[in-house]
Amino acid sequence: MLVTVLQGVKCFINGRIYAGFKPLRVREAVVTAYGRILYVGENEDALSICRMLKGEIVDLGERIILPGFIDSHMHLDSLGLQLATLDLRGVRSIDELKKRIREYNEEKNPGIIIGRGWDQELFDEKRWPTRWDIDEVIGDKPVILIRVCGHAAVLNTKAMGITGLLTKQTSNIVRDESGVATGIVVEDAVGEALSILNGSMSMDARVGLMESALKYASSLGVTTIGFMSCGRYSLEALFTLFQSNGWRYPRIRVYMEPGLFNDVSRLGVKGGFGNEYLRIKGVKLFADGSLGARTAWLSKPYSDKPSVSGRQLISKEELREVLEKASKQGFQVAVHGIGDAAIDLILSVYRELGVSGRIRHRIEHASVIRPDQIEEASRLGIVISVQPHFVISDWWAKERLGSERIKWLYPFKTMTSKGVMLGFSTDSPVEPLNPWETIYAAVARGRNENIIFYEDTRNEALTLEDALYYYTYGSAYVIGEEEELGLLEEGKLADFIVVDRDPFEVDIDEVRGIKVLETYIGGERIY
Repeated sequence: MLVTVLQGVKCFINGRIYAGFKPLRVREAVVTAYGRILYVGENEDALSICRMLKGEIVDLGERIILPGFIDSHMHLDSLGLQLATLDLRGVRSIDELKKRIREYNEEKNPGIIIGRGWDQELFDEKRWPTRWDIDEVIGDKPVILIRVCGHAAVLNTKAMGITGLLTKQTSNIVRDESGVATGIVVEDAVGEALSILNGSMSMDARVGLMESALKYASSLGVTTIGFMSCGRYSLEALFTLFQSNGWRYPRIRVYMEPGLFNDVSRLGVKGGFGNEYLRIKGVKLFADGSLGARTAWLSKPYSDKPSVSGRQLISKEELREVLEKASKQGFQVAVHGIGDAAIDLILSVYRELGVSGRIRHRIEHASVIRPDQIEEASRLGIVISVQPHFVISDWWAKERLGSERIKWLYPFKTMTSKGVMLGFSTDSPVEPLNPWETIYAAVARGRNENIIFYEDTRNEALTLEDALYYYTYGSAYVIGEEEELGLLEEGKLADFIVVDRDPFEVDIDEVRGIKVLETYIGGERIY
């Protein structure tokens, strides 16, 4: 049974408190009571209320308070795993990849080596790694190294053998000209390999990974998490963590993977099951893959590989079936759609079933979205979770898409101008969980990183007010909880952060350096 654990009366005075961003509202004080905001306004009135209620007075000393960040789409279990395993982000060559593996093995000597974060687009060799590359370093224990996007991985021969992927016949296993498996696997095969290699992990270990990820999120000012593709073991770990000693972590909104959704729906569980800390919100589906792996499904072939248009990962019939089932039970459906062909599929099912109403169904990413699709998403009332840092990470995208389609890449300003509500997120660990990195990317849009397509899409840059709005209220709206979260106003949950600098008083290039000093959930400090 989930119970409320954070309560009390506190009066925070002498601050610069941003209660909301559209319109911009600045106040001096906030009073919290039993997990919610009782008053936001002037010091004198706040002190009067606090004395009457015999509450605790906290002098902010002119520090800055903002609503807590809501990451509408990230992978909590994968983040916990990454924090405990080999980080391969920024590796610039296959030789460096080998060096990192060798050093990690010598230092940790784990039974299984798991890494994440490599991107072949950065490699000097200008090719994908293979199992034979990894075998040169580690051949006697399984190794799985996941690409930064999570949609591809390279396994050594030992891991390919243990998982049965060395001989399995499926299009998700990449083979060379002779038909021999190279060690590169994509899409479902990545999850299959991880599931087999991680199958022996104890519940204590799973709980530990969850806790480390949640504490890390707290330190960055993330107060609510949209946990995507949550499986049975991860949900069990969350409930175990909750029951152990109460809840002093960010709030979690769970979006289940299809297998768990089928189990939960058979039990008659309805959308929103749980409480204000831990709640099951919906189901996550995949319509296609990623741009980086060329598995995002495009309506026309890739400009840099005309023989490929990506992959359709779900049929229209299956998507319709899940959507109908989820809607009847009050669950949101969040569909991963990166390519415009995938978005066509998603919108067609949403349109035919008439999804506008009390349940806001979602599109995740919408990386390559045409103007006509934006118009239709707006008409249907579809909400979209976007990841602005992709603008920087996908610096190579113009080669993939060509000069015409590049204008459809991450068109945040166009989407918002057409009335589409966005929620900001990181897809962490795909992108850094730090919200200030995301805000910087949304506003600067790669101008300082010499992003090739900056000039093509510079008009899609958002203002700082926009970025903060979509990271707070926008994300709350996307998860269907704008009545409770996203603003600092009377009656809402008292989730906020204290930062070391006012984001409106520094240049956008300095925003990434803002530090979170304190994080509050329900008016109680958790960091």
